[in-house]
Amino acid sequence: MDVAPKHAQSQDASMLKRTSEQRLKVFMQEVTGRALVMMESATQGQHGIAMDLVQEAFIALHGAYSDRPSEQWYPLFYTILNNKLHDWRRRAMRRAHPFSFFKKVSLDDEDLAVQDVVDESALNPLEFLDQAVTAEEIQAAIQQLPLRQQQAFMLRAWEGFDTQTTAHIMNCSEGSVKTHYHRAIQGLRATLAHLNPHLGGSST
Repeated sequence: MDVAPKHAQSQDASMLKRTSEQRLKVFMQEVTGRALVMMESATQGQHGIAMDLVQEAFIALHGAYSDRPSEQWYPLFYTILNNKLHDWRRRAMRRAHPFSFFKKVSLDDEDLAVQDVVDESALNPLEFLDQAVTAEEIQAAIQQLPLRQQQAFMLRAWEGFDTQTTAHIMNCSEGSVKTHYHRAIQGLRATLAHLNPHLGGSST
């Protein structure tokens, strides 16, 4: 009996698995830091929960999409991560309000889109570092934003996703993304204005 073909197939499968594992490792190294910042902001600085959410998203990505091209992993990962975050928020809300299942609970503070809002081109977050504005101050300012504004800002300005992809990740309309992003920019500029004259305030 000729077992060479099966042996070759087994080797090919093993090599593909190793290649996938290597690609995923590189991907994780690249996005973990930014994803943690995003989740820490969304969970109000709960580092342990943020790490759990990111890890769960990586596990789900590996389990369902390990055979996809690496460039497809970025929106897939953040879509999964967004869903994990909303699941966690629902559980936390139900623990805090055990009878909340009797009424519909909205997790979005401003889902109504303002259609005439212009979606500003994605900002480089490093611009906020001018004039001694630190990363810690930026993160603190982001944490003050409503969750959907945080997500829109981080996905558009931090990760560089376009409006359409961001809308898919956030499971909302492009108009809502524009609204959340516009309001996030306004909120951050107001919060950081006293630290950075380029944002409309004074550094003194």
